[in-house]
Amino acid sequence: MEHPGTIPPGRAQQWATRIIFLLSGLAMSAWAPLVPFVKLRLGINDGVLGLLLLCLGAGSIFSMPLTGYLTNKLGCKTVILLAGILLCIDLPLLTLMDSGLGMALALLLFGAAIGMIDVAMNVHAVIVEKASGRAMMSGFHGFFSLGSILGALLVSGMLSLALSPFIASLVVVAFTLLSLATMSKHLWNDKKDKQDGPMLVLPRGWVIFLGLLCFVMFMVEGSMLDWSALFLMNERGINSHQAGLGYTLFAIAMTLGRLFGDRIVNSLGRYKVLLLGSLLAFIGLIMAVSIDSLYALIAGFIMVGFGASNLVPIVFTAAGNQTAMPANLAIASVTTLGYAGILSGPALIGFIAQISSLPIALCCVAVSLLLVTASARAVTR
Repeated sequence: MEHPGTIPPGRAQQWATRIIFLLSGLAMSAWAPLVPFVKLRLGINDGVLGLLLLCLGAGSIFSMPLTGYLTNKLGCKTVILLAGILLCIDLPLLTLMDSGLGMALALLLFGAAIGMIDVAMNVHAVIVEKASGRAMMSGFHGFFSLGSILGALLVSGMLSLALSPFIASLVVVAFTLLSLATMSKHLWNDKKDKQDGPMLVLPRGWVIFLGLLCFVMFMVEGSMLDWSALFLMNERGINSHQAGLGYTLFAIAMTLGRLFGDRIVNSLGRYKVLLLGSLLAFIGLIMAVSIDSLYALIAGFIMVGFGASNLVPIVFTAAGNQTAMPANLAIASVTTLGYAGILSGPALIGFIAQISSLPIALCCVAVSLLLVTASARAVTR
């Protein structure tokens, strides 16, 4: 992909990028409160629901590598708008489908749209960050976290007011369409590569390693989401109504860390943030798992969230700056490998916990962060 131009982006382009990240987080989290209604409407058990939810991940994994090609041919702006419109069409369908096949297809499309916007917005963010000449990626990802919180609160709030899932989804769609219409003119209309090229390019060399690091960091996030509550219930005796405390602390710390991350990165540099952040997350997770104390739990989950908050943005910046592959294809590859960490990581943790224990499995996750620590200099050179 060619550089969009020599004129650095103004505040309008930067805020348009932030809004896209916020909308992506909002759309993904808006789905979460709708899951129980899907299970009730279809009359399915947990096993069938789990298989259906795999369709969402499968759609994302399928679309992410293709999006690298599409951003090169169509431009980031076109792909972002296309993915946004697909999300707006599909979200209400998720509240209406009354058959397993229909829901599976709707989830495949939803996952594909999420994967498309995820890759395209990160490619666009790299372009804007490069042109600005300063670290901005953490702040962009911070708006994704804000969107995740906003989406869950918005939909849950509407459902608690006895609005139907369909009406709640339409409110989200209206907000998304209004936001897209307002800021689309400020998205960078980057130049297109008119040369023929392959639709899929296998990642190679350094990009594979960056994808492995992203896999580890997404696995940490996935372990907090899927296993922290179970750990608190089974290992620390916390009741089910309070077991979500760990993930809540983690999510708040991660959001704050990302919102202030650009300032931190510009002050300390990417090397120190990657080195110290991964170490902080490692120590926090070990402390939360191994010390039977409420204070250690609280401090540990906060340390994991804050320490891990800026790791993924730094790796995305590194993927955009490397020269082994075109930036758009590299980001697509790293995103796909990272997303595989969210999908397969929790299952891997479950396997390790089955043959040993959940605390040992979570300690293995913590130790994997040391790979990020050891690679900090190479990633940020």
